[in-house]
Amino acid sequence: MSITVTTWSLEQTSPADQRPAAAPSDDVKIVRAEVHSPEFSRFLYTAVGGDIHWNDRLTMSYAQWEELLGRPGTETWVAYEKGTPAGYAELQAQDEGSVEIVYFGLVPAFRGRRIGGHLLSYAVSRAWDLAERWPGLTPTKRVWLHTCSKDGPHAMDNYLRRGFTLFDTKVEQEPEPAAPGPWPGAHT
Repeated sequence: MSITVTTWSLEQTSPADQRPAAAPSDDVKIVRAEVHSPEFSRFLYTAVGGDIHWNDRLTMSYAQWEELLGRPGTETWVAYEKGTPAGYAELQAQDEGSVEIVYFGLVPAFRGRRIGGHLLSYAVSRAWDLAERWPGLTPTKRVWLHTCSKDGPHAMDNYLRRGFTLFDTKVEQEPEPAAPGPWPGAHT
């Protein structure tokens, strides 16, 4: 059995494209995870992506996670509400001043609470100023990401409201995923 998945690629080509969201309550803080931790990154990946079937990194070894997180220009920004991880954004510098927001999302229990727009706004700003924190990187000329029809119902709207524009669409068939969630019985 297979499902049809549409993937949309979006971009900003100038810092002037940014349209920030209002900040949620003072209980939400966004912090860069400055110590590369495969354990923490895998936790964020499964906590945010479990119910929407993120699975491309589940087979990666510890060494592969370390290599990925240790690349120059790779950063993880984590939103916390009252000390609890609520979501994250992973940035990755690429060639010619391009920065991809490789992963972005919220833990299911924190969705729909205005944290996502704020986290995305913050992550986009950090993508635009990434070279300031990484000497030797080309200054950012483009910030891009992709989302798909498996993502939450408000994902695309959030990206468009933050100033991203669509530049590519692909439709593919994928095997139907197994039961959702990072583990059986998780909040969906």
